Order: sequence, then structure tokens, then C-alpha cells
Amino acid sequence: MTTDTNSVLNSVKEAFAPVTDALKNLQNLEVPEAARDFVKKTAGTAKERAADLHAGTEKVTDAIETAVAGSVSEAAKISRNIQQAIYQDTEAFFAGIDKLASAKSLNEAVQIQSGQVHHRISRQARRRRCEDRAGQPVQGRDLRQDRLIALL
Repeated sequence: MTTDTNSVLNSVKEAFAPVTDALKNLQNLEVPEAARDFVKKTAGTAKERAADLHAGTEKVTDAIETAVAGSVSEAAKISRNIQQAIYQDTEAFFAGIDKLASAKSLNEAVQIQSGQVHHRISRQARRRRCEDRAGQPVQGRDLRQDRLIALL
């Protein structure tokens, strides 16, 4: 059995001998100077682009800081309005669930659901009209937005 094992092992070694030789020679393989120069130039270009990107992100950050610093009260107002809208929607949702729970038939449930959808769409339309009327530019906001867009 040892002879059979040795002969199989020798057969495998012989079969993979070209691969083994290629791997041994790979360690001594020389990289052409043109390839090394290409890698160096590519790395240099990538480094320059990374520096340019960093400088650009600094400009964008400065513009964002300026825009945010001048818009804090506006952002707080918007946040409060969003919170109020979410609260109103939540109240309407739970009121709708109460109404649906009291439905005595499928037809009545469908009518209740249709009414809820109608009221929700009406609320959203009223909010949109309020937003459109309140959409007058806040002093300086357009200038900050223009600067931010120019940087992007």
C-alpha cells in the first residue's frame, strides 16, 4: 500500500511540476520599469485628486456651516411644523381606527376608510397651500442656497 501511495504522490508531483516551477519563477520575475512608472504616475494623480476632493469638501462644509448658521430659526420652525403635522396625522390615524372598529359591516368599513382617505388628502392639500403661501424667501436664504449650489 505504501508503494501505491508513493506512486500516486509522485504522479501528482509530476502533474503539478509546471505549476510549481512557474510559482518559483514568479518570485524572481522582474517588473518592467514602464509598469513601475505607470503605477507611480497613477498613484501621484490619485493623490492630487484626493487633495482636490478634500479642498472641495472643505469649501462645501464652509458653505453648509454658513447656510445652517443663518437658518437655525427657520429650521426650528420647519421642525415644529413637521412635528405638529405628524402629531395631527397620528391623531387622525387613531381616530380612524376607532371609527373602523365601530363599523358593523364591510360596506360601512369601506365608507369610513374612504372618508379617512378624503380627509387625509384634504389635510395634505391645506398644508401644501400653506407651504406655498409661506414660501416667500427668507432674507439671505437664496444667496446661501446659490453659494451652496455653486460649490456643488
